[in-house]
Amino acid sequence: MPNYKDFPGNKKAFIFEFDNVLYPEKDYLLQVYYLFASFLEYTEAFPPAEDLTAFFKKSYEHQGAEGIFERASEAFGIDSKYKENFLRLHKTARLPLKLLLFEEMNTLLQDIIINEKKVFLVINGDVEQQFNKIRQTEWKGLEHNLIVYFVEESQTKSKADVLKLILQKYQLGQNDVLLAGNSEADQKSAEAAGIDYYSLTD
Repeated sequence: MPNYKDFPGNKKAFIFEFDNVLYPEKDYLLQVYYLFASFLEYTEAFPPAEDLTAFFKKSYEHQGAEGIFERASEAFGIDSKYKENFLRLHKTARLPLKLLLFEEMNTLLQDIIINEKKVFLVINGDVEQQFNKIRQTEWKGLEHNLIVYFVEESQTKSKADVLKLILQKYQLGQNDVLLAGNSEADQKSAEAAGIDYYSLTD
């Protein structure tokens, strides 16, 4: 993970994605799975929430989130009618525990703000779900200094276009801005917008 000194001193603004950049997305998903398992046990009395939660955790760690409801349904005989509840929970869940930023990223954001630079979050994914995550994150006061854009709300649904919009709206030159991300898509978006990219996976 980087620290503020790793970045060029001439940057006026820093842009971040959210999932697995500022916090571990699994901390959200595993709580959603726990809530769904508890709901299902309460509604149907089977399977035991503890067993289903353990299955979700293991399945997520080995195969990821894609198709996880179907895997659980096959393993426990869960009626497909509950998939709607499962998907809705992803957007509306009230988490038992707040989401915590990676400690290094929390420090980095604080250092950026102390040095009077702008911080933008440019976030992919379902807007309702991503907003639900943001409002249940422990920001420690940092939220007052964040400027958030949801890619899905943009006209073209293009991250590169959102980056260009930020440059224009806030009168920033391409050399003034750095995007820190963890995917090839992030890197390509930065290149398309003509701004520097810092890989958090290196």
